Amino acid sequence: MEAVVLHEQGAAGPRLTRIDPPSRSEDGVLVRMLAASVNRVDLYMRDSGAGITHELPLVMGVDGVGEVLEAGPGSAFRSGDRVILYPYDFCGRCRYCLAGDQPLCTRAHIFGEHVDGTFAQVMAVPERALVRLSPDADLHQAATLGVAYLTAWRMVFGKVAIGPGRIVFIQGAGGGVAYAAMQLARMAGARVIVSTSGEEKLAHFRSLGVEAVDYRDSDMVKQVLALTDDEGADLVIDNVGEKTWGASLRIMARGGHLATCGATTGAHPSADIQRLFVRQLSIHGSTMGSLEEFRRLVRAFETGAFVPPIDSVYPLAEVPAAFARLEEADRMGKIVISIAEPQGAA
Repeated sequence: MEAVVLHEQGAAGPRLTRIDPPSRSEDGVLVRMLAASVNRVDLYMRDSGAGITHELPLVMGVDGVGEVLEAGPGSAFRSGDRVILYPYDFCGRCRYCLAGDQPLCTRAHIFGEHVDGTFAQVMAVPERALVRLSPDADLHQAATLGVAYLTAWRMVFGKVAIGPGRIVFIQGAGGGVAYAAMQLARMAGARVIVSTSGEEKLAHFRSLGVEAVDYRDSDMVKQVLALTDDEGADLVIDNVGEKTWGASLRIMARGGHLATCGATTGAHPSADIQRLFVRQLSIHGSTMGSLEEFRRLVRAFETGAFVPPIDSVYPLAEVPAAFARLEEADRMGKIVISIAEPQGAA
Protein backbone atom coordinates (compact mmCIF):
# COMPACT_ATOMS: atom_id res chain seq x y z
CA MET A 1 0.00 0.00 0.00
CA GLU A 2 1.01 3.67 -0.24
CA ALA A 3 1.50 6.11 2.63
CA VAL A 4 3.18 9.45 3.26
CA VAL A 5 6.17 8.53 5.40
CA LEU A 6 8.45 10.94 7.24
CA HIS A 7 11.92 9.53 6.58
CA GLU A 8 13.96 12.38 8.08
CA GLN A 9 13.39 15.88 9.42
CA GLY A 10 13.15 18.68 6.89
CA ALA A 11 11.12 19.68 3.85
CA ALA A 12 12.28 16.64 1.86
CA GLY A 13 11.45 14.25 4.70
CA PRO A 14 7.79 13.40 3.88
CA ARG A 15 7.57 11.15 0.80
CA LEU A 16 4.92 8.95 -0.75
CA THR A 17 6.24 5.47 -0.01
CA ARG A 18 5.11 1.93 -0.71
CA ILE A 19 4.99 -0.03 2.56
CA ASP A 20 3.53 -3.30 3.79
CA PRO A 21 -0.11 -3.07 4.90
CA PRO A 22 -0.62 -3.30 8.67
CA SER A 23 -1.94 -6.36 10.47
CA ARG A 24 -5.03 -6.26 12.68
CA SER A 25 -4.37 -6.76 16.39
CA GLU A 26 -6.73 -8.74 18.60
CA ASP A 27 -8.59 -5.59 19.70
CA GLY A 28 -8.01 -3.72 16.46
CA VAL A 29 -9.88 -2.79 13.30
CA LEU A 30 -8.45 -2.44 9.81
CA VAL A 31 -9.68 0.82 8.29
CA ARG A 32 -9.53 1.81 4.63
CA MET A 33 -8.72 5.52 4.87
CA LEU A 34 -10.83 7.87 2.77
CA ALA A 35 -9.70 11.35 3.82
CA ALA A 36 -7.51 13.17 6.35
CA SER A 37 -6.62 16.77 7.06
CA VAL A 38 -3.42 18.72 7.58
CA ASN A 39 -2.59 20.30 10.95
CA ARG A 40 0.17 22.48 12.37
CA VAL A 41 1.51 19.50 14.29
CA ASP A 42 2.32 17.83 10.94
CA LEU A 43 4.66 20.72 10.16
CA TYR A 44 6.16 20.42 13.64
CA MET A 45 6.80 16.71 13.15
CA ARG A 46 8.32 17.39 9.72
CA ASP A 47 10.62 20.16 10.95
CA SER A 48 11.56 19.02 14.45
CA GLY A 49 9.35 16.70 16.48
CA ALA A 50 11.37 17.74 19.53
CA GLY A 51 9.79 16.62 22.79
CA ILE A 52 7.55 14.03 21.09
CA THR A 53 8.75 10.45 21.56
CA HIS A 54 8.90 8.88 18.11
CA GLU A 55 11.06 6.93 15.72
CA LEU A 56 11.55 7.46 12.01
CA PRO A 57 10.37 6.36 9.52
CA LEU A 58 6.83 7.28 10.61
CA VAL A 59 3.56 7.49 8.68
CA MET A 60 2.28 11.07 9.09
CA GLY A 61 -1.24 12.40 9.74
CA VAL A 62 -3.23 12.80 12.95
CA ASP A 63 -6.91 12.80 12.02
CA GLY A 64 -9.09 11.24 9.37
CA VAL A 65 -12.11 9.20 8.30
CA GLY A 66 -12.46 5.81 6.64
CA GLU A 67 -14.50 2.66 6.30
CA VAL A 68 -14.00 -0.64 8.08
CA LEU A 69 -12.20 -3.36 6.12
CA GLU A 70 -11.96 -5.97 8.84
CA ALA A 71 -12.94 -6.27 12.50
CA GLY A 72 -12.85 -9.05 15.08
CA PRO A 73 -15.79 -11.38 15.77
CA GLY A 74 -16.82 -9.48 18.92
CA SER A 75 -16.45 -6.02 17.42
CA ALA A 76 -19.21 -3.41 17.35
CA PHE A 77 -18.13 -2.62 13.76
CA ARG A 78 -18.73 -4.48 10.53
CA SER A 79 -17.08 -4.30 7.13
CA GLY A 80 -18.18 -1.17 5.28
CA ASP A 81 -19.07 0.87 8.39
CA ARG A 82 -18.07 4.52 8.07
CA VAL A 83 -15.83 5.62 10.98
CA ILE A 84 -13.93 8.66 12.21
CA LEU A 85 -10.71 8.35 14.18
CA TYR A 86 -10.34 9.69 17.70
CA PRO A 87 -6.69 10.88 17.54
CA TYR A 88 -5.57 9.09 20.71
CA ASP A 89 -4.77 5.46 21.32
CA PHE A 90 -5.37 5.62 25.09
CA CYS A 91 -4.76 2.87 27.64
CA GLY A 92 -8.23 2.81 29.26
CA ARG A 93 -6.72 1.80 32.61
CA CYS A 94 -4.97 4.80 34.18
CA ARG A 95 -6.78 7.14 36.58
CA TYR A 96 -7.37 9.71 33.85
CA CYS A 97 -8.87 7.24 31.38
CA LEU A 98 -11.07 5.80 34.12
CA ALA A 99 -12.26 9.35 34.88
CA GLY A 100 -13.11 9.85 31.19
CA ASP A 101 -10.29 12.34 30.51
CA GLN A 102 -8.34 10.44 27.87
CA PRO A 103 -6.13 13.40 26.77
CA LEU A 104 -4.37 13.10 30.13
CA CYS A 105 -3.70 9.37 29.71
CA THR A 106 -0.23 8.52 30.97
CA ARG A 107 0.30 5.94 28.20
CA ALA A 108 -1.43 7.67 25.28
CA HIS A 109 -0.09 7.48 21.76
CA ILE A 110 -1.17 10.02 19.16
CA PHE A 111 -1.46 8.98 15.52
CA GLY A 112 1.14 10.65 13.33
CA GLU A 113 3.21 11.66 16.37
CA HIS A 114 4.04 8.59 18.45
CA VAL A 115 2.70 5.89 16.11
CA ASP A 116 1.89 5.59 12.42
CA GLY A 117 -0.81 8.00 11.31
CA THR A 118 -3.61 8.64 8.86
CA PHE A 119 -1.84 9.57 5.61
CA ALA A 120 -2.09 5.96 4.46
CA GLN A 121 -4.39 3.79 2.39
CA VAL A 122 -4.99 1.39 5.29
CA MET A 123 -4.62 1.78 9.07
CA ALA A 124 -4.79 -0.64 11.98
CA VAL A 125 -6.72 1.20 14.69
CA PRO A 126 -7.67 0.08 18.23
CA GLU A 127 -11.45 -0.21 18.31
CA ARG A 128 -11.64 2.14 21.31
CA ALA A 129 -10.27 4.94 19.09
CA LEU A 130 -13.08 4.72 16.52
CA VAL A 131 -16.42 6.55 16.48
CA ARG A 132 -19.19 5.65 14.07
CA LEU A 133 -19.83 8.26 11.36
CA SER A 134 -23.05 8.73 9.45
CA PRO A 135 -22.77 7.50 5.83
CA ASP A 136 -24.43 10.78 4.82
CA ALA A 137 -21.67 12.93 6.38
CA ASP A 138 -19.42 14.95 4.08
CA LEU A 139 -16.10 13.09 4.19
CA HIS A 140 -13.87 16.10 3.62
CA GLN A 141 -15.58 18.12 6.33
CA ALA A 142 -15.59 15.19 8.77
CA ALA A 143 -11.86 14.66 8.21
CA THR A 144 -11.17 18.04 9.85
CA LEU A 145 -12.81 17.27 13.19
CA GLY A 146 -10.23 15.17 15.03
CA VAL A 147 -7.64 17.81 15.90
CA ALA A 148 -8.78 21.38 15.18
CA TYR A 149 -12.43 21.03 16.10
CA LEU A 150 -11.91 18.71 19.05
CA THR A 151 -9.30 21.08 20.48
CA ALA A 152 -11.67 24.03 19.97
CA TRP A 153 -14.57 22.13 21.54
CA ARG A 154 -12.73 21.64 24.82
CA MET A 155 -11.49 25.24 24.83
CA VAL A 156 -15.02 26.61 24.29
CA PHE A 157 -17.08 24.15 26.34
CA GLY A 158 -14.67 22.30 28.62
CA LYS A 159 -13.23 25.21 30.62
CA VAL A 160 -16.00 27.81 31.04
CA ALA A 161 -19.79 27.77 30.79
CA ILE A 162 -20.14 29.53 27.44
CA GLY A 163 -23.57 30.46 26.14
CA PRO A 164 -25.90 33.40 25.49
CA GLY A 165 -24.80 36.56 27.25
CA ARG A 166 -21.14 35.58 27.27
CA ILE A 167 -18.44 37.34 25.23
CA VAL A 168 -15.69 35.30 23.57
CA PHE A 169 -12.62 36.88 21.97
CA ILE A 170 -10.52 34.74 19.62
CA GLN A 171 -6.98 35.58 18.50
CA GLY A 172 -5.90 34.88 14.91
CA ALA A 173 -9.25 33.54 13.78
CA GLY A 174 -8.02 32.58 10.31
CA GLY A 175 -6.23 29.52 11.76
CA GLY A 176 -7.88 26.10 11.96
CA VAL A 177 -8.43 25.84 15.73
CA ALA A 178 -9.36 29.51 16.10
CA TYR A 179 -11.86 29.37 13.23
CA ALA A 180 -13.40 26.24 14.74
CA ALA A 181 -13.67 27.99 18.12
CA MET A 182 -15.44 30.91 16.45
CA GLN A 183 -18.02 28.56 14.92
CA LEU A 184 -18.58 26.60 18.13
CA ALA A 185 -18.89 29.70 20.33
CA ARG A 186 -21.48 31.12 17.93
CA MET A 187 -23.28 27.77 17.93
CA ALA A 188 -23.52 28.11 21.72
CA GLY A 189 -25.10 31.56 21.41
CA ALA A 190 -22.15 33.62 22.68
CA ARG A 191 -21.17 36.98 21.27
CA VAL A 192 -17.93 36.49 19.34
CA ILE A 193 -15.19 39.00 18.52
CA VAL A 194 -12.14 37.91 16.54
CA SER A 195 -8.78 39.28 15.52
CA THR A 196 -7.37 38.66 12.06
CA SER A 197 -5.42 40.57 9.40
CA GLY A 198 -6.08 41.87 5.91
CA GLU A 199 -9.21 43.38 4.41
CA GLU A 200 -10.30 40.12 2.81
CA LYS A 201 -10.31 38.18 6.08
CA LEU A 202 -11.87 41.05 8.01
CA ALA A 203 -14.63 41.24 5.40
CA HIS A 204 -15.13 37.48 5.56
CA PHE A 205 -15.80 37.43 9.29
CA ARG A 206 -17.97 40.53 9.17
CA SER A 207 -20.04 38.92 6.42
CA LEU A 208 -20.75 36.13 8.90
CA GLY A 209 -21.99 38.64 11.46
CA VAL A 210 -18.84 38.35 13.59
CA GLU A 211 -17.17 41.47 14.96
CA ALA A 212 -13.57 41.58 13.71
CA VAL A 213 -10.53 43.72 14.47
CA ASP A 214 -7.13 43.82 12.80
CA TYR A 215 -4.42 42.54 15.14
CA ARG A 216 -1.86 44.68 13.33
CA ASP A 217 -3.51 47.84 14.67
CA SER A 218 -1.64 49.27 17.65
CA ASP A 219 -4.95 50.14 19.33
CA MET A 220 -6.54 46.71 18.87
CA VAL A 221 -7.01 46.20 22.61
CA LYS A 222 -8.77 49.57 22.91
CA GLN A 223 -11.04 48.62 19.99
CA VAL A 224 -12.10 45.40 21.67
CA LEU A 225 -12.68 47.09 25.02
CA ALA A 226 -14.76 49.78 23.30
CA LEU A 227 -16.91 47.07 21.70
CA THR A 228 -17.55 45.57 25.15
CA ASP A 229 -18.21 48.82 27.06
CA ASP A 230 -14.74 48.49 28.61
CA GLU A 231 -15.65 45.21 30.29
CA GLY A 232 -13.62 42.84 28.11
CA ALA A 233 -14.24 39.21 27.18
CA ASP A 234 -15.39 36.43 29.50
CA LEU A 235 -13.27 33.95 27.55
CA VAL A 236 -10.20 34.64 25.41
CA ILE A 237 -8.93 31.89 23.13
CA ASP A 238 -5.26 32.21 22.19
CA ASN A 239 -3.21 29.60 20.37
CA VAL A 240 -0.69 32.12 19.04
CA GLY A 241 1.47 32.43 22.15
CA GLU A 242 4.06 35.02 23.13
CA LYS A 243 3.22 37.59 20.45
CA THR A 244 -0.44 37.98 21.46
CA TRP A 245 -0.27 37.06 25.15
CA GLY A 246 -0.10 40.57 26.57
CA ALA A 247 -3.04 41.75 24.48
CA SER A 248 -5.04 38.66 25.43
CA LEU A 249 -4.57 39.39 29.14
CA ARG A 250 -5.64 43.01 28.72
CA ILE A 251 -8.75 41.99 26.81
CA MET A 252 -9.97 39.65 29.57
CA ALA A 253 -12.88 40.81 31.72
CA ARG A 254 -12.47 40.80 35.49
CA GLY A 255 -12.83 37.20 36.61
CA GLY A 256 -12.34 36.16 32.98
CA HIS A 257 -10.69 33.09 31.51
CA LEU A 258 -8.00 32.51 28.91
CA ALA A 259 -7.71 29.13 27.17
CA THR A 260 -4.48 28.35 25.34
CA CYS A 261 -3.47 25.39 23.18
CA GLY A 262 -0.46 26.67 21.28
CA ALA A 263 2.67 28.79 21.26
CA THR A 264 3.63 29.20 17.62
CA THR A 265 5.21 32.61 18.27
CA GLY A 266 7.01 31.67 21.48
CA ALA A 267 6.37 29.87 24.74
CA HIS A 268 7.69 32.32 27.35
CA PRO A 269 5.57 35.50 27.55
CA SER A 270 5.37 37.80 30.54
CA ALA A 271 2.91 36.39 33.06
CA ASP A 272 1.76 39.86 34.23
CA ILE A 273 1.11 38.32 37.65
CA GLN A 274 -0.34 41.47 39.22
CA ARG A 275 -3.05 41.64 36.57
CA LEU A 276 -3.77 37.97 37.14
CA PHE A 277 -4.44 38.23 40.86
CA VAL A 278 -5.93 41.74 41.01
CA ARG A 279 -8.49 40.90 38.33
CA GLN A 280 -8.76 37.25 39.42
CA LEU A 281 -8.06 35.91 35.97
CA SER A 282 -7.79 32.20 35.13
CA ILE A 283 -5.49 30.57 32.60
CA HIS A 284 -6.38 27.14 31.19
CA GLY A 285 -4.13 24.88 29.17
CA SER A 286 -5.97 22.65 26.72
CA THR A 287 -5.08 19.83 24.34
CA MET A 288 -7.67 18.12 22.16
CA GLY A 289 -10.58 16.62 24.16
CA SER A 290 -12.05 13.49 25.69
CA LEU A 291 -13.70 10.62 23.81
CA GLU A 292 -17.11 11.78 25.05
CA GLU A 293 -16.40 15.34 23.91
CA PHE A 294 -15.45 13.90 20.53
CA ARG A 295 -18.68 11.95 20.28
CA ARG A 296 -20.67 15.08 21.06
CA LEU A 297 -18.67 17.07 18.51
CA VAL A 298 -19.32 14.49 15.80
CA ARG A 299 -23.04 14.42 16.57
CA ALA A 300 -23.25 18.22 16.47
CA PHE A 301 -21.51 18.17 13.09
CA GLU A 302 -23.88 15.51 11.77
CA THR A 303 -26.91 17.65 12.68
CA GLY A 304 -25.52 20.54 10.63
CA ALA A 305 -24.88 22.75 13.68
CA PHE A 306 -21.66 23.96 12.00
CA VAL A 307 -19.94 23.43 8.65
CA PRO A 308 -16.12 23.24 8.55
CA PRO A 309 -14.79 25.44 5.72
CA ILE A 310 -12.45 23.70 3.28
CA ASP A 311 -9.62 25.76 1.81
CA SER A 312 -8.30 23.15 -0.60
CA VAL A 313 -8.07 19.41 -1.28
CA TYR A 314 -4.90 17.52 -2.29
CA PRO A 315 -4.35 13.87 -3.23
CA LEU A 316 -2.19 11.69 -1.02
CA ALA A 317 0.77 12.04 -3.38
CA GLU A 318 0.76 15.83 -2.93
CA VAL A 319 0.96 16.09 0.86
CA PRO A 320 4.16 18.22 0.65
CA ALA A 321 2.21 20.75 -1.45
CA ALA A 322 -0.57 20.68 1.15
CA PHE A 323 2.03 21.49 3.83
CA ALA A 324 3.19 24.45 1.77
CA ARG A 325 -0.39 25.70 1.45
CA LEU A 326 -0.83 25.48 5.24
CA GLU A 327 1.99 28.00 5.63
CA GLU A 328 0.49 30.57 3.24
CA ALA A 329 -1.01 33.68 4.85
CA ASP A 330 -4.10 33.84 2.65
CA ARG A 331 -5.31 30.36 3.61
CA MET A 332 -8.85 30.28 4.97
CA GLY A 333 -10.26 26.97 6.20
CA LYS A 334 -8.89 23.46 6.51
CA ILE A 335 -6.68 21.62 4.03
CA VAL A 336 -7.88 18.10 3.26
CA ILE A 337 -6.06 15.05 1.90
CA SER A 338 -8.25 12.90 -0.33
CA ILE A 339 -7.09 9.29 -0.06
CA ALA A 340 -9.82 7.14 -1.65
CA GLU A 341 -13.45 7.11 -2.72
CA PRO A 342 -15.96 5.20 -0.58
CA GLN A 343 -16.85 1.73 -1.81
CA GLY A 344 -19.89 1.91 -4.02
CA ALA A 345 -19.34 5.57 -4.91
CA ALA A 346 -20.07 6.52 -8.50
